[in-house]
Amino acid sequence: MEAQTLWENPVKKQLKEGKPVIGATITVASPDVAAAAANMGFDFLWIEMEHSPITLETARNMILATRGLKAVPFIRVPVNELWTAKRALDAGALGVMYPFTSTPELAKQAVDAVKYPPLGKRGAGPGLASLRWQGPESYYDFSDRNAMAIVIIEQAQAIEKIEEIAATPGLDVMFIGTNDLSFSYGKRGDTSPAVVQDAIKKVVAAGKKYGVPVGRPAATPEQIKQYLDQGFLFFQGPSDLVMMTGGARPLVQTLGKSGFDPKKQPLY
Repeated sequence: MEAQTLWENPVKKQLKEGKPVIGATITVASPDVAAAAANMGFDFLWIEMEHSPITLETARNMILATRGLKAVPFIRVPVNELWTAKRALDAGALGVMYPFTSTPELAKQAVDAVKYPPLGKRGAGPGLASLRWQGPESYYDFSDRNAMAIVIIEQAQAIEKIEEIAATPGLDVMFIGTNDLSFSYGKRGDTSPAVVQDAIKKVVAAGKKYGVPVGRPAATPEQIKQYLDQGFLFFQGPSDLVMMTGGARPLVQTLGKSGFDPKKQPLY
């Protein structure tokens, strides 16, 4: 009897091969939106649970709705804690993005949360996750091979410890939260100042030194090309709402109509 080939997380595989990946950011609490995005060609879904009202129950429905589609479901949890990652993974996510991971200790905790003992500290209870990911091996072995720990670098204090963070065994990606990083330097979302650009370069350099792919948000094809040249491989694409707006605007403008402009219309 021929041995069955074990499934491999395509996002993890491509990054190991030095190939870029991009995800769609899901902020709307709708499995239909998630399923549509998962079938558009994106490598992964960035299910947003830090800055959106998506609940764990909705995230679970999104994960089930994307079964058999291209994009792998990841979740950004609201805080770097063992229990938040555990709930996301047990719902069937295959990667966790951890915000404000600004110390080597938090980076290690991020890795520990996605690995079962003795590799990490994840608690055993994968009944729902195993319904999403079924194969010839145990879910425990499957997850230890495929689940990804992605830490988000978005504070100046993280830059001070960036080499120690990058050296964390088992870390899959360092993602730069560029807006929050600029806020931490007092620049209020402006990433152009030299202090912010220097911080970004330090993360890229640390990732290259320790073999950890580095990511950042990318909203346009031009940005992706620019960031690829800078050494980035992991991209958070625009949100569902941004892509919907971008698709609608040319249509309505053709007829001389204009959409909502927050610069011209009050928000409150």
